Parts: sequence; C-alpha cells; structure tokens
Amino acid sequence: MSNILVVGSNGQLGREFQAISKNNKFFEFKFVDVDQLDITSSEEVIQFFVDHTFDYCINCAAFTAVDKSEEEKEFSFKVNIFGVRNLAKACARKSVKFIHISTDFVFDGNQSKPYRESDKTNPINVYGLGKMRGEKEALLNCTDTLVVRTSWLYSSFGGNFVKTMLNLAQRKKEINVVADQIGTPTYAHDLAKALLKIISSEKFYPGIYHYSNEGVASWYDFSKAIFEILGSNIKVKPINSIQYPTPAKRPHFSVLDKSKIKDRYRIEIPHWRESLNSCL
Repeated sequence: MSNILVVGSNGQLGREFQAISKNNKFFEFKFVDVDQLDITSSEEVIQFFVDHTFDYCINCAAFTAVDKSEEEKEFSFKVNIFGVRNLAKACARKSVKFIHISTDFVFDGNQSKPYRESDKTNPINVYGLGKMRGEKEALLNCTDTLVVRTSWLYSSFGGNFVKTMLNLAQRKKEINVVADQIGTPTYAHDLAKALLKIISSEKFYPGIYHYSNEGVASWYDFSKAIFEILGSNIKVKPINSIQYPTPAKRPHFSVLDKSKIKDRYRIEIPHWRESLNSCL
C-alpha cells in the first residue's frame, strides 16, 4: 500500500483526492494544507518530512490567483517557486517520489498546434513565470520528479469557472464570455484518478507530462456547454479578450498534447463535454 502525502488538500484537486480516499483500499493518504504545513518555510517542511514517512508527495498547493499575482508577485513566487523547491529538496532527502502540478500558462499561446512537453516555455504573466520556475526547481532538486501540466481546471469543489457560470445563471439573463482564448477544460476528478493510476502502475518515469481532458474549446464554448447541460435559458454573447481586459495577459491558445502520458501510462482520457456532464 503506497503512502501518499497530498499538499494543498483544500484546493480543487486536493479535495478530489479526499473524496476518492473515502472509498479506497489501495492507498494511505495524509492530507495537509497551509494550516498544517507552510511549504514556504524550509525548516517546517524539513521537520515535517523527518516526522512522517511517505512514498509519494503530490503537490497541489499553488497561488493560483492569476490576476492577483501581478500585484502580489513576491508572495506568488514564494509559494509557486520557493515552496516547490522546499518540497522537492525534502522529497530527495527522504527518497520520496514527487508529483508536482503545473499549468498550460507556462506557454505564450502563440502556437497553433497542441503544445508538447518539449516545446519552448515563454510565460506572458507573473503566474505563468512562477509556475515555470517552480517546474525547474522541482526537476533540479529531486531526480524522482514528475511534473504534470494541466489546464482550465474545474471541480464540484472550490471556486472555478463552472461554479461562476452556475452563479451567474441564477442572477442574470445575459452574459459576455471570451471566445478567442482556446484550450481544454479539465475535470479535477479525472486528473486525480490519472495520477493514482500512475502511482498504481509502479512505473515512475520522471519528467514533464501534459494532462487535460480531450477536445478543444473556447471559454465561450465551455460556458455554452454548461448551460446546455443545465437546460438554462441564459443568453451567452461571445466577445474578444480586448473587450474584457484583465491585469494578467492570457495565452490565446494553450491546448496540450497528451500523447506522452497516454502512451507511457496507458491512460484513457475522457472528452471534456463528457466529464463536464459527470461533474454537473
């Protein structure tokens, strides 16, 4: 039975792991969030790993407020770079396999075909820059590291685009949604299951992997699908990013190529509409 530490357990992905753990016979989980473990404190992380024994550490912790990162750059970097470094070093010392969650925002979005793991990173906002540097810290400080980039994460837990749309549907008759940013929604439950399948395989191939649901969508397509499944009559109007300015720039195209993770770990990935239907 693998002993798994899940860091950032109160976020969307962390709470999906918590839900899965309730009907699980194959893994022993330890769930911690910032109240139990401040990953930005190297001393605290070192002591935590001295006091506990794990086979795997899954890092779901991150400062994910993309726009807020522009004004809170120092804190964003503290969590997304230095917190990752602390965990990676602790994992290396105790021979723990490290799984670190990253993002499509490490890319600039100027490509027109799905991004492969080997494609050049070039983040266009503070959040993406911090996550890119966090990936490097993870891989540099722990040789047994698996970095998994994902995109447009949503869940029945926490705050996310789906929850925002559900809320708007109760209050408005018409909304505007950006139609010129293209990517793939990812159901956090699917990602959690995929990571546990990797652990179950007992074949740990370090490196960078991409995981999102199958298919391609704009935020406009995504919102339309949400309301179609719900049977909502809310009117959705497509707009361009320039009509909805935000403090942080977003990539216009961030579809991820999942061939590597599918081939290496024999993972079957559902289409995003199928997973959205399951979530709702």
